[in-house]
Amino acid sequence: MISTREHLIASKPTGFVSDVANVLSRELRPTLRDPFSLIFSLVQPLFFLGLFGPLLAATTDAPVSQTLQWFVPGILVMVALFGTGVTGSNLLDDIMVGSHERTLVAPLSRSALLIGRALKEVAPLMAQGLIVVLVSLPFGFTISVPGLVIGLLVLAVFGVGFGALSYSLALAVEGREWMFWVVHQTVLFPLLILSGMLLPIDDGPGWMKIAAAVNPIGYVVEAERALFAGDLASPAVLGGVIAALAIAVVGLVVGTRGMRRAR
Repeated sequence: MISTREHLIASKPTGFVSDVANVLSRELRPTLRDPFSLIFSLVQPLFFLGLFGPLLAATTDAPVSQTLQWFVPGILVMVALFGTGVTGSNLLDDIMVGSHERTLVAPLSRSALLIGRALKEVAPLMAQGLIVVLVSLPFGFTISVPGLVIGLLVLAVFGVGFGALSYSLALAVEGREWMFWVVHQTVLFPLLILSGMLLPIDDGPGWMKIAAAVNPIGYVVEAERALFAGDLASPAVLGGVIAALAIAVVGLVVGTRGMRRAR
């Protein structure tokens, strides 16, 4: 049965911004009704922060506060990477129950449908990022407020693009849900390690440095570190912004084409 909200969306054409807002509202409603999933998703980054952070500080002989300045921005990118990387699984669930089919017959542009779904993952990402930052402050982590704001915006752009790529993967493997997780795990962990978000790549072998140099997520990580340190004019910031925008553009283009081909 089509819900009242879906009936209203289907019966009244709206503008692009309204379409995005309607899709975002619909997608956020289950999360707002049951915020436990949002809270539970914080367990992993907080474990990394509390258990991996001290080990990293011990191996570098650096003060904990200095280690956090390097480590926390990487954790925030990791939250964005894992949080938006699994969004395609939500689409697979919608396809199985027929919800996605009903949204496709609504008078919504495919790009608005995709962006609204991707923004649904970005909203919890912003909340999770702020919580991780607040938890880190008592241990010596310091932030630049302008850097924090810009850093979260860069993460939002990155999250929209990576979430769109995740949706594209879900559409491509429709009917073979296991394939989504095979590709997800095969791609995600190399991207994580080669981004330098958990351990520096500087002392790695030559082939790893080359692979890291072509990993766009690494540029986002370096931009976040510069922004949180207050170095807004750093070349790393420009590199991270360009990388985030490139991921967003590629994700939205590929995702919109996938949505248009969907039946």
